[in-house]
Amino acid sequence: MTRIPYEEMRREFQRILVKRGFSEENASAAAAVFADNSLDGVYSHGYIRFPRMVDYLDKGVIDPKIEATCEMAFGAMERWNGHRGFGPLNAHKAMDRACALAREFGVGLVALGNNNHWLRGGSYGWQAANQGCIGICWSNTTPNMPAWGGRDRKIGNNPIIFAAPQSNGAHMVVDCALSQFSFGKLEEAKLAGRQMPLPCGYDDDDELTNDPAPVMANLRLAPMGYWKGSGISMLLDLIATILTNANSVQKIGTFGEEVGLSQVMIAIDPGKFNDPATTDEIVRRLIEDVKSSEPLKGGPPVRYPGERDIRTRRENTEQGIPVNDEVWARIQRL
Repeated sequence: MTRIPYEEMRREFQRILVKRGFSEENASAAAAVFADNSLDGVYSHGYIRFPRMVDYLDKGVIDPKIEATCEMAFGAMERWNGHRGFGPLNAHKAMDRACALAREFGVGLVALGNNNHWLRGGSYGWQAANQGCIGICWSNTTPNMPAWGGRDRKIGNNPIIFAAPQSNGAHMVVDCALSQFSFGKLEEAKLAGRQMPLPCGYDDDDELTNDPAPVMANLRLAPMGYWKGSGISMLLDLIATILTNANSVQKIGTFGEEVGLSQVMIAIDPGKFNDPATTDEIVRRLIEDVKSSEPLKGGPPVRYPGERDIRTRRENTEQGIPVNDEVWARIQRL
């Protein structure tokens, strides 16, 4: 394991993306997405995911020159088409627009259809919170989970994100896939030779297992909360498909690759009701109450969602981002 300075990682990503047809500006923005995710410790959607994204570019699955466009607008709601361009840049653009609508109307919604994988959904929660907005967003996926009680894959692990801002930047952010663990976390554990702490999916004998390897092979992830996660997955997919009039989980499953996803970005401006100090005080009181919890015997102090990201970001800024040497060498050869 080696530690790579943030700027060195970002420059390496930018070099590779320019070689594959990105403009310097878009390559810089896209490289920052991968580097920022790695800086926050979300390696599964940072440097580890980067070679797969380059493979998509090399196959022509993603066109680096295409950007999302607005197709319909009605007050605080807009429908956009991602044209299967570079997912993270399209999603970033859509959340920026949702925040602009929120500043005008109090709430903004952008339904982004036919987009590609947005990588780390939490990025867009942090993005909204950094603009002083409450952020809510989600994406559908390829069918990679069985519905509760079923054997074959029919539903997606559809990540959903909630974010609440604080003026000091210590935002509360929940970023969770509706599988017990995201595919990226399974990939990260498999690379490190680790078992998952809880059952993560089904093996080929229909038994729940903590081993990420068979679950990555058969893509039969377990929904979080079992029947609860299964139901939420279906409704998030349905709402996103209705709002975008684009691709459902079922249809995405016919494409061969996880492309053409449907995503929803919602921003709410709390400044329409409260001044920033009032919002900060509400968030502070909740955090202090939760963190005053007595830990389980022998357990660590209770954290609030987003706290670990902030601590990891600080540590990796000071010490460099830890990388798997084999993966980093592969990136340098691209």
